Amino acid sequence: MPSDRDRTFDVERYLTVRRAYGASVSPSGRVAFLTDTTGVPQVWTVDGPAAWPDQRTFLDERVTFVDYSPTREEFVYGADVGGNERADLYLLDPDGGPPVDLTDHPDAKHRWGGWAPDGDRVAFAANRRDRSSFDVFVQGRQTGTADRVHETDGWVVVAGWAPGGDRVVLVESRSSFDQSVSVLDVETGERTPLGVDGARHRGVEWGPDGDALYACTDRASDRLRLERLAVDGGGYDVVVDGGEWSVDGVSVHESGRVAYSRNVDGRTELTVGRLADGEIVDRVQPDPAFDGVAGGVAWGDGGSRLALSASSRTDTTNVHVLDSATGERERWTRASTAGIPRERFRAPDLIGYRTFDGREIPALWTLPPDPTPGETPVVVDVHGGPASQRRPGYRAVTQILCSRGYAVLEPNVRGSAGYGRSYAALDDVERRMDAVADLDAAADWLAAHELVDPDRVAVMGGSYGGFMTLAALTTFPDRWAAGVDVVGIASFVTFLENTGDWRRELREAEYGSLAEDRALLEALSPLSRIDRIAAPLFVLHGENDPRVPVSEARQVATAARAQDVPVRELTFADEGHGFSRLENRVEAYTAVVDFLDEHV
Repeated sequence: MPSDRDRTFDVERYLTVRRAYGASVSPSGRVAFLTDTTGVPQVWTVDGPAAWPDQRTFLDERVTFVDYSPTREEFVYGADVGGNERADLYLLDPDGGPPVDLTDHPDAKHRWGGWAPDGDRVAFAANRRDRSSFDVFVQGRQTGTADRVHETDGWVVVAGWAPGGDRVVLVESRSSFDQSVSVLDVETGERTPLGVDGARHRGVEWGPDGDALYACTDRASDRLRLERLAVDGGGYDVVVDGGEWSVDGVSVHESGRVAYSRNVDGRTELTVGRLADGEIVDRVQPDPAFDGVAGGVAWGDGGSRLALSASSRTDTTNVHVLDSATGERERWTRASTAGIPRERFRAPDLIGYRTFDGREIPALWTLPPDPTPGETPVVVDVHGGPASQRRPGYRAVTQILCSRGYAVLEPNVRGSAGYGRSYAALDDVERRMDAVADLDAAADWLAAHELVDPDRVAVMGGSYGGFMTLAALTTFPDRWAAGVDVVGIASFVTFLENTGDWRRELREAEYGSLAEDRALLEALSPLSRIDRIAAPLFVLHGENDPRVPVSEARQVATAARAQDVPVRELTFADEGHGFSRLENRVEAYTAVVDFLDEHV
């Protein structure tokens, strides 16, 4: 076994692998992006694929996004404090002058809605008036006063300005699978509902003429399709049917250029083309094609180029620029791999295993170098969400575990996104524990694997994956050698009582309501079965978490200790829902590796 110093070095080296993402393109063609080179994400810019990048923001706190003006060499960025997700919006001319705080309401959550086409105004949604609701605001680029142009009573985002600058499109979420679409006149405040309720509407974009919207929706299909929605009430037309797979992203430029992606078993299949009479013609795909996950399209040069971020399990996240006519792709950033050769990164196999009701659960299966038959320890790593998906993008934690000799199984249990609406609904409310049973089936699959030691299988997850970890430990206690709960839910009742006001209704749509389902929520909560826990437990959390309060970690750690199982607890005063600071990530995952090495 390596020394403590070597172990820390290994963990820190993998966590020091950088990423460049969240691109935006200026009127001159300069690309802004976020990178965590300094330890927390900051804004950098680069002028070409061979140019040296320049750092533009110098904060101790993370930057959450960057968006260039369509008419000037200036951008807006967001920054919160200590991971609390209450981001203010700032305007910066990167070539001169200090940043201007546009919003200056640090007690409220601001959700960026984009630049008006003339570059003189911005739109955003914020919960200044009522913490549970997001009103719509429009503000001049250098004024200190925002005009509230519409009040809402829910979770609303501004999805973009119409080409004429007179309207914005709003998307209101009632649950992960129910978003309504409307158009708001920013002068009169008149809001016109469009589309159907009870369906997903993702990536809503204005058409180049302002007479239609384009969205990925499952309003008449189990899978997301790219559809055109007429603003005059003319209804939907299918533009791209992804067949077996969902069309999960779209971006439209005012020139008529369009990019869309299919989620093919987790991998991104990108297509670029041109709109003509509501159809997409002259389609091309990136050359070379992506072998992992890509997204976050930003257009430049009149629609002739687009920038986006991409990564794979064997390459960290970088910004790439595509020619929208030919598909030719260049990488514009060189995010450091911290001296780790690419061939050292482990790539997963896509596998499926049978669960209790006969269906197949898709999963990523990654082996360490030179696994020993019958002796390989495994970490079952469960994603959050629950309407999320573990996809083959770069993931430092997986690489760390494999470098330490662990195999990693990442199941997309029922309830995961990416496999259709019906699959995602299989864990709703009273069927919650069926997803946990999928983890028990994963343990069965591992027990039968020739390389695996079935007595050395741990379970780990973050957020909803933390709930899944605790639920697995308390429902199938004999299957697991240890558990690692990162910012997880211990009790659905206390979670819903204490989560951010703006999230409660959305989460109740997924888990059940406090008013009507309290008994069920208590029964489903791992805290109600904590007397069954047998495996050592490690609980990690951020003190400023606005989604899953730190009280969830404290109560489950206390209850588990009362059962005489080994418990470790680690919290960070300057983190929220997850760990964004490099020094905290190093401390957290060094401790996780130590914990697993001791107990697994």
